[in-house]
Amino acid sequence: MTLRIDHVVLWVEDPLRSIEFYQHTLGVEPVRVDEFRAGTVPFPSVRLSSESVLDLMPMRSAAHLNAIPGAEGSAGHKVNHVCLALDHDAWTALKGRLEAAGTPPVVMKSSFGARGVAPETFYFRDPDGNILEARYYG
Repeated sequence: MTLRIDHVVLWVEDPLRSIEFYQHTLGVEPVRVDEFRAGTVPFPSVRLSSESVLDLMPMRSAAHLNAIPGAEGSAGHKVNHVCLALDHDAWTALKGRLEAAGTPPVVMKSSFGARGVAPETFYFRDPDGNILEARYYG
């Protein structure tokens, strides 16, 4: 059996601001933005791969989601971080975009992850304080 992560929900104040950040900083494709603007879907997403997305859930939805039976108290919490694996060139380009934006990342060496030890990794925050890790494997 193979399990894959389909999506991760990040709580954000302004999903459209977050879409702009993720699109510009990570170069990912926005999903369902027009539908979100039109009010026909509760949140937009950004596509990380053909099999996974980050859902950008507005914090204003937390109370509604906490009201779902079985989910009480589950909404609105930040995760510790989400780790993104990139190829070396994309990792270097992301690092450069963060440096150009005035937030130079601190690179760490030899960090363990799903595919073993990554030679280098760094952490950064989105506009809502969600922490992301970027790494590449050899």
